[in-house]
This record gives sequence, C-alpha cells and structure tokens, in this order.
Amino acid sequence: MAAIHVAWWNVENLFDVEGSPRRTEKLERVLGSSLEGWTAAVLDRKVDRLASVVAGMDDGRGPDLLGVCEVENEHVLRLFAEAVRVRVGRPYRAVHADTSDRRGIDVAFLYDPDLLEVPPDAVYQHVVVRRTGTREVLQVNFRTRAGTTWAVFGNHWPSRSGGRWESAAYRAVAGETLAYFHQRVLEVHGPRTPVLAMGDFNDEPFDASLVQHALSTRQRAKVLNAASVPRLWNLMWPPLGGGEAPDGTAAGPTGTFYFNNFANMLDQFMVNRNMVTRGSALRAVPESVRIVHEPEDMVSTGVYPSPVRFGGAGKPVDPDGYADHFPIAMDVQVGR
Repeated sequence: MAAIHVAWWNVENLFDVEGSPRRTEKLERVLGSSLEGWTAAVLDRKVDRLASVVAGMDDGRGPDLLGVCEVENEHVLRLFAEAVRVRVGRPYRAVHADTSDRRGIDVAFLYDPDLLEVPPDAVYQHVVVRRTGTREVLQVNFRTRAGTTWAVFGNHWPSRSGGRWESAAYRAVAGETLAYFHQRVLEVHGPRTPVLAMGDFNDEPFDASLVQHALSTRQRAKVLNAASVPRLWNLMWPPLGGGEAPDGTAAGPTGTFYFNNFANMLDQFMVNRNMVTRGSALRAVPESVRIVHEPEDMVSTGVYPSPVRFGGAGKPVDPDGYADHFPIAMDVQVGR
C-alpha cells in the first residue's frame, strides 16, 4: 500500500537578507538591527543546513509533504525548496501566504506535485484574534491522485514569551479557531473528509489549548465515537514519555524544543476520525510518528539532547547549527 511521508519543522528564523527589497518598510522598522550581518552567504548556509536534514528524511527520498514555520517570505521558501530538490531530485512546489505576524514570519507547505495538487481556491488563512499580530492558521485542501480532498492545517500558535500562563489565552483562541474550521471542513466537503493538523502549537499535548479548545485527545476511541463535535487524535502522546539509556541519560530527544533543559513537545500531528478508521482513503500510521534527530550533529552533546541552533534574528549565529526545534515525521497510508 502506498504511503505519503509527512513532516513538520519550525525552521527558526529563516529570514531574507538584511536590507532586502522584498521587505516592507514597516517590517524593516520592526526588525531593526536584529538582521545585522544576515548576509546572502549566511542565508545560503542556513538554507543548506536545513535542506541537508529534509533531504535525509524517508530514507533519503525527502518528504512528500512538509509543513514549515518561521519563514519570512516566498523567496526564502523557494530557496529552501530548490536546495532540497537539488539533493533528492523532486520538484517541490510551495504554498505560502503572508501572515499578520508582527515579525513577518509565516507558515507554509512544500509538496510533491506528482502526489498532491492544490486546486484553485483551496488555500485559506484563518485569523487568530490577538491585540498584536500573530500567525494565521493556514488551511490547504490538497487533492490526492485518487481525487480525495485532504484538509491540512498548518499552525504556529502564539508563543509563551511574556509567560506561559499570561499568554495562554491567545493559544486558547488559536485552538478554538482550529476546532471551528475542522468542523466547517466536514460541513462543506462532507463528513468523511480526512483532516490533518500539524504545527508548532507552543503548548504540549496535555495543555488546555489542545485538549479543551482544539478538542484533541490521546484516546483513539474518543475520536472514533465523538458524536456532538469532531475531535482530533493527538499522535504525539507516545513519544512524549521518552526514555533513558542505562547510564541515566536520555536515549534520544524526548521533546521537539528544549527550554532550561526541559523537553517540550510543542510540535505535533493531530488527525480526525477519517484518518483513523480502517478503510479510510488516507490513514495515519501512529507507530511511524517520530522526532527526527539525524544527522547526529544536529543534536547537542551532553545530558540533554537539545537541537543545535543556527541562531540569527539578534542571536549569535552558529554556522554548524540547524534550528531550535527538531522536525517531526509520520506516514499516511493511501487506501485508494
């Protein structure tokens, strides 16, 4: 049975060059001196490091569908897509739309047009209401070769800057936004429409924004038997626990983002009932879900296996780094 290999990555500060003519005057003022020294050579190095990881996914074939966040514009996204194409020979296409984020960072998708297509009027941005601009939820209604409409939501929810609890209400609004448009998809495209939500949610699977507002759960049965409202099965609960090697160190990354040496599972995949049931046109493979931490040098040495950051945007640049999040990946079986 054929499968679609899906990945997600917060690629950390994939900005256009300092003084780029593609940047608005307003955004130039907001970013200020934070991009000082972000030259074409530094950008090329950043893109090359990211592409080397993505090209290694799915045994060197690269993903069929990749969601990303923290990209500034379509120009840097296309540089990234081309760098991956050179390595794996796949003609990726991009779905990108500028968001209202005050730092100008967006959510986007790269996809293989031989497997998926984006019909006209199939891309939507859903506003997450906040006093200061934040990223919209990006919805793309992909169509498979068999003609199945597949609603995929890319998310980069408001950060925890200013305090986890102080900022929690913004992520609750984002969760409500996702839940609402999940339900709308089923109303517009039919109750059997498969839905995948992926992204950097800036909360963990057990937080209220995911459980109470986005209506996600760790229980497959809850998703299958939901009657009044559609729910999402969060596939990141199993890797959340992690494990230890015999010497007491972590056996591998137990989260996608590390803060103060605590692992946080901020990057997640969630699927609806129509990607769970046997015989579905598209069915998630839960056991395939994984945190990507290859090559070895993208993982810091020591007790806590955190990502090796590239930096930028006002932080020191490590040309041997990659990003401050690990990617996640999974397989989706194609039933027909």
